[in-house]
Amino acid sequence: MIPTRFTETSVGDMFVVRNAGNLIPHSQHFVDEMTSCEPAGLELSCIINDIKHVIVCGHSDCKAMNLLYKLKSEEESSLEQRRISPLKSWLCTHGKSSLNKFLEVKENLEKPILFSAETPQRKFVAYIDPENKFCIEDKLSQVNTLQQLQNIASYGMLKKRLERHDLHIHALWFDIYTGDIYYFSRRAKRFLIIDESSYEIILAEVRRYYS
Repeated sequence: MIPTRFTETSVGDMFVVRNAGNLIPHSQHFVDEMTSCEPAGLELSCIINDIKHVIVCGHSDCKAMNLLYKLKSEEESSLEQRRISPLKSWLCTHGKSSLNKFLEVKENLEKPILFSAETPQRKFVAYIDPENKFCIEDKLSQVNTLQQLQNIASYGMLKKRLERHDLHIHALWFDIYTGDIYYFSRRAKRFLIIDESSYEIILAEVRRYYS
């Protein structure tokens, strides 16, 4: 899945950071000079290059999310397992907040999930897959995609721009089997498929709140 392909952009139009699980580690994980490429990428794109829109993109049948769901098992997420599996260690450290949030509502997905947005005071709710089209791991993938917006906003270097509405954070979700792209609409409180019937509604929301 190449982002420039399904967004119909050219090389150089977007600054792309990719990793297992489309995770943005929360800023609480870094002290002193400890960091990783994801926050460094945020600084390079949003501070140095003045990019105004950050888009987190998840997708269906994500192998990292499939594994994250299995990590609800204490045996699978044990210290021994994390020591022999870099992927399990990565997901346990940076994906557990998504998993825990999902497990809280797993038995009642009609219930809305609350997320923080650009600031702790700005929040939004999300209804995950209300038509029940996707498997349980894909539902987790959508929750995880939204959780990363909250993680992005945790970085102090972005605080002023987010408060001034000079920097905007969005979520896309891609169905790799149908080719459908979904945009998370805070107005609709759900992921909306981008097609002929919805694009004007989505575009109006983006122009009103994120331009």
